[in-house]
Amino acid sequence: MSLGEDLGQALGTFVIEARELLQDIEDGLIALEDDPAADETVNALFRAVHTLKGSAGLFGLDHLVEFTHVVETVLGLVREGALGVSPGLVSAVLPCADHIAAIVEGVAAGQTQASPSQVRAGEDLLAGLRPFLSADTAQTRPAGSVPGPPAETGPARPDVAWELSLRFGPDSLRNGMDPLAFLRYLGTMGSVTRVTTDVDALPEADGMDPETCYLGFEVHLVTDAPKAEIENVFEFVREDGDIRIVAADDQTDSYVQRIQSLPESERVGDILVRSGAVTEAEIARALRIQQERSAGYAEPPVRIGEVLVEENIVGQPIVEAALGKQRGTVEARFHDTQTIRIDASRLDKLIDLVGELVVAQASTGMRPAAAGQGGALQAESEVMRLVDEVRHSALALRMVPIGTTLRRFERVIRDVSMDLGKEVALVVTGGDAEMDKALVERIGDPLLHLVRNSLDHGIEPPEERVRRGKRARGTLRLNAFHDAGSVVIEVIDDGRGLDRERILAKAAERGLVAPGAVLSDQDVYGLIFEPGFSTAESVSSISGRGVGMDVVHRSVTELRGSIEIDSTPGVGTTMRIRLPLTLAIIDGFLVGVGESSFIIPLDRVTECVELPAGPADRDCMYLRGEVLPFIRLRSLFDIPGEPARRQSVVVIEQSGQRTGLVVDSLMGEVQTVIKPLGPLFSSLNCVSGSTILGNGEVALILDVGPLVAGHGERERLRVAG
Repeated sequence: MSLGEDLGQALGTFVIEARELLQDIEDGLIALEDDPAADETVNALFRAVHTLKGSAGLFGLDHLVEFTHVVETVLGLVREGALGVSPGLVSAVLPCADHIAAIVEGVAAGQTQASPSQVRAGEDLLAGLRPFLSADTAQTRPAGSVPGPPAETGPARPDVAWELSLRFGPDSLRNGMDPLAFLRYLGTMGSVTRVTTDVDALPEADGMDPETCYLGFEVHLVTDAPKAEIENVFEFVREDGDIRIVAADDQTDSYVQRIQSLPESERVGDILVRSGAVTEAEIARALRIQQERSAGYAEPPVRIGEVLVEENIVGQPIVEAALGKQRGTVEARFHDTQTIRIDASRLDKLIDLVGELVVAQASTGMRPAAAGQGGALQAESEVMRLVDEVRHSALALRMVPIGTTLRRFERVIRDVSMDLGKEVALVVTGGDAEMDKALVERIGDPLLHLVRNSLDHGIEPPEERVRRGKRARGTLRLNAFHDAGSVVIEVIDDGRGLDRERILAKAAERGLVAPGAVLSDQDVYGLIFEPGFSTAESVSSISGRGVGMDVVHRSVTELRGSIEIDSTPGVGTTMRIRLPLTLAIIDGFLVGVGESSFIIPLDRVTECVELPAGPADRDCMYLRGEVLPFIRLRSLFDIPGEPARRQSVVVIEQSGQRTGLVVDSLMGEVQTVIKPLGPLFSSLNCVSGSTILGNGEVALILDVGPLVAGHGERERLRVAG
């Protein structure tokens, strides 16, 4: 692998982590505006900006470091209490986060230097920050410059002296890592009082490779930064090198006193981590060494404290203090919850393989079992059980909480509300509900449009709300929950509600409904999803052009979902999106009509009954005293042949409406791998995909929502004709 490829991989990791930090920064700023006294939020913001600046410095992204440094300085003033949190401050810093995000995306595209437009934009934003800087800072430091280390302010930790032993990997230069860049960055964290170069590994001149790193460094650093923060500086070279960070000898007494003040009944590793003398990464490394030495032994031959001392991670007196603090025996197991970033393409490949396994398993299950093959049947049952477990495990890898997506709308609501002159509070509930990562990514834009639409058309201006007896500040709720194998996302506002008569009049004006037509509320509200439909009297920068709601409906339909609307004039509106939990594999109910097979999503099936005798052209039946309309799949799909002598009705439920599907045969539950139909069949409204059965035949997967809605429309047209 070339140097350019290695550097590209490292930059890719930087970009991923920078995006996560920027999302944390944006969330923190929004939260800080709601609770200006949240000290932990301020500290988290400062740490995120500081970490982002430090990572950028390691890659020589000076333009990003310089801009981020000024933002960090402002947050430092907030952290020390010299600057108060105000809406103006948040409004000044939020665009800076957007600018940093634009720079990061430029880095992702290969742009490692600031463009002229970025420079101009940065200068404008820094000019907006200048009033929030202290008088001395504003006068002595030009905007965007970084003359020295950041001002770590506030009731910070006292300075601590650290001894750093740095042995970079021989391939660090090839991987794009410059050891001197790390040393320079350490100078921004505190005072580097001594640097000693280790040349023991340096070969003779004729045997030297110019791309190999031979030098080591011994560094004496005095800083108020915790050990974990110093360790994070070397995140990109830790695996290939040997990085040791140990408190200087004169700091031993302070750590001993700190350990003595910690709570009782702690494990040795926890005590050392809480004291700041050891980081979690160092504990994990020591445990790996302990486990390697314990191979073949019933009990570990060496204690964790001894490993820490032998590896020069911490001094003996500090370990002895931790052992003295501990009660009971030292536990050998260290529990640490970690998040592993997994390439989505690998998950997709795994799910594809699981899908093929499901098909193969179904093929085995459809073969007739010969007499005397009890063992084979038992083995097959076990395979089916394991396949089901693998399937659920594989799909669980893609399941992520939807709360992250919902919380991102805090920024949208804040900005749009300010543009519209409205006061709106966001309430997010059910954020722990999980759904397929692919669905989470694709539902973001439709949700964004619904949120903006509620802010513009739904929630009234403060003075209008007060006249109606409401609070001046409106409320927009985003709620998510699981329901019958689906995930439901609700956008709820307490605004003026939908004007039924106005929608109906506009629809009649455009020829969408006949004048004087009698429609249910759901039918009227559904008209807003027609292309180009809008009741807005004027066009704004937010909405009013009649573009978007039809796109929302189409996007949700493409995800095999549906949208329901509940609205009460003067009270508010609820937009309810119902989506499947995953797009890959579903549980289905297999039915047959003639020689054709269909699969109905199992979560929509409520029961199966026999079709009672009656006229061949009837379209309803009585079921326990209620009228149940039904759809004959044979007629709908124009399947040739005579119906079976005994037909069945599969009762399905969609949006609270029960409908029957008349079929020839019931073939039971199946695990269905969804395959797309392709662009040639994209216009089919009643079919969401296909699957391959165990016997090799293709079965269509019915899309219950459009199937039921389309039947109702066809019946209305038949009656009207």
